[in-house]
Amino acid sequence: MTTTIAKARQAAPLHTPTDLGADATRDLAAALTGLLADMFALYLKTKNFHWHMSGPHFRDYHLMLDEQGEQIFAATDDIAERARKVGGTTLRSIGRIHRLQRLADNEADYVTPEDMIAELAEDNRRLVTFLREVHNVCDAYHDVATASLVENWIDEAERRAWFLFEITRTR
Repeated sequence: MTTTIAKARQAAPLHTPTDLGADATRDLAAALTGLLADMFALYLKTKNFHWHMSGPHFRDYHLMLDEQGEQIFAATDDIAERARKVGGTTLRSIGRIHRLQRLADNEADYVTPEDMIAELAEDNRRLVTFLREVHNVCDAYHDVATASLVENWIDEAERRAWFLFEITRTR
């Protein structure tokens, strides 16, 4: 390979061939990138609460939040790779996550275990709403592969929300 060819390849834009079309690539990649920002925000909040859990249910909550954090983090790579597979690009920085995320951070010095659980339950319910919005974009462009992944992430988020909700019940 000549130096000229190598430099041309290095300077070429990221382009993944797809049959979805330019509009689909733009809209799907944007939806997935927004979702990815929210997943990272939720992951960090879940780990924050995992690290700062206290109280009589410490062990159970600490372990559950660790498990939920692992599940959320596992989805991030699939989301980013799907954005690339449909011909787009995705996040490149923490700053971009901050600009795109719709789920609020929690930087409080102390949060009660009950408030941690309730906040994460609400965030997971909001995430389900965001996931359904991404699914609508998939449907609009007949992107069944992304829709299938989104359906699994909806199920996972609903399960997390359900577990967190049940912990907050007093009866």
